[in-house]
Amino acid sequence: MATMRSPLPAAVPPAHAPLPLNWCSGYADLGPVFSVPVHPTPLRAPHWVACNDALRADLGWPGDVWDRPEVLAALAGNGVLPGSEPQATVYSGHQFGIWAGQLGDGRALSLGTLVTPLGVQELQLKGAGLTPYSRMGDGRAVLRSSIREYLCSEAMWGLGIPTTRALCVVGSPTPVRRETVETAAVVTRVAPSFVRFGHFEHFAQDDDREALQQLLAHLLQGHYPHLLELSEPERASAWLHDIGQRTAALMAQWQAVGFCHGVMNTDNMSALGLTLDYGPFQFMDGFDAHHICNHSDTQGRYAFARQPAVAHWNLQCLARALLVLLPGSQAAIDALDAFKVHFTQALTAQLHAKLGLDAVLAGDADLQQDLLQHLHRERVDWTVFWRRLSVAVRESAHLTHAFEPVQDLFVDRAPWQAWLDRYQQRLDEQGREAQARQTTGERMLRTNPKFVLRNHLAELAIREARAGRFQMVADLLAVLHQPFAEHSAHEDWAGLAPEWASSLHISCSS
Repeated sequence: MATMRSPLPAAVPPAHAPLPLNWCSGYADLGPVFSVPVHPTPLRAPHWVACNDALRADLGWPGDVWDRPEVLAALAGNGVLPGSEPQATVYSGHQFGIWAGQLGDGRALSLGTLVTPLGVQELQLKGAGLTPYSRMGDGRAVLRSSIREYLCSEAMWGLGIPTTRALCVVGSPTPVRRETVETAAVVTRVAPSFVRFGHFEHFAQDDDREALQQLLAHLLQGHYPHLLELSEPERASAWLHDIGQRTAALMAQWQAVGFCHGVMNTDNMSALGLTLDYGPFQFMDGFDAHHICNHSDTQGRYAFARQPAVAHWNLQCLARALLVLLPGSQAAIDALDAFKVHFTQALTAQLHAKLGLDAVLAGDADLQQDLLQHLHRERVDWTVFWRRLSVAVRESAHLTHAFEPVQDLFVDRAPWQAWLDRYQQRLDEQGREAQARQTTGERMLRTNPKFVLRNHLAELAIREARAGRFQMVADLLAVLHQPFAEHSAHEDWAGLAPEWASSLHISCSS
């Protein structure tokens, strides 16, 4: 008779390895004048909406992180990551050109600063509940705005534009009232730092020189260590000059891709020159230099063409805040003047690259400005035009009628044809042989994206997510991470916006 054996015990799955959370100096080390500890407010029945594997891997986190209940809880605000000390920071600022006084992290919490393969990165929850700086708000974010920020942060990263990033979105059936009742969500944001112009304005308003010195030293220690070798006045002057150049370059990149921020208050301006706070943003469809994407911006302060001037005005506010640390007012004037020069140079370079031009020649500025006037007059789709132009330049090496798809975007053909003749002559100056055209066109295709996060695409993804279907969010993320690739399976996302897209209104609650 065979011997009966007891069944083997079920294999015990190995415990998850601890997350590589190497916390370093953060706001808590600066003291209570800068931030206060705040416990996030729990959400009911949290669930994953979107998980950014590319950023997760870049942070050095393991692939199973999304399977860990404790991670979901922590990034929903229902728990805390080991070693994290959530803080809400205080800042002030100018909103729509008017001093708004004390503001602060009203619905954001810094979980702390980590040492990662990307370098020092701050983790922040947006929508994690009330803080001492929530004022009349509820400290919450909604699914709609969280998906918009998640996708646009990553779209900008895919375009190579400096930006905060988004690691994930957690949803919940918890109701939140905006214009209507919506459901809550929390987005985990990642950036080297979330310090804003408004942080400096806050302490300058209180004439707190010591706090300004401490805040600047904290910023430089983490992100401009080479400036610490300078004397204190030289540090402030050098940083103001640097952030002016970074902001100028950022504005040129925004203008080149047709991006409208919508609410460029000083508290929404990054001390590292990043695109910060995605609310009523928009990538333009039909090009309108005076386009206002924010339904709340009734005066048009933040219209597309005014963005560089507003950035310069915001830098003036920052310079005034730093005056007590500067060697004199001339240092501030020099830094602000440098912004204007650098922006002009940066935008010229951006437009040259979009047109496939090499060296800057006499007449190039007129060529650029005349084209912008044609596009503005006919409200030609910004993204589609540049992509079709890139393809046409490449194909013109072999095809006689390569520019017809571009011409189809214009109603008044004569001015466009006159401009095209000038442009082709300019291209011929770079080389008449077919290989030169093809090479130029291929270079343009790596400069002019096929895909941007148009408002109607975000809206469709939000509608799907509200129905509990999150695949479009994931698919859009994959496309937006590689916006210059063809992605033939999603060709319809690269076409002209549907008529109903013009009825979408976005405001500060977006």
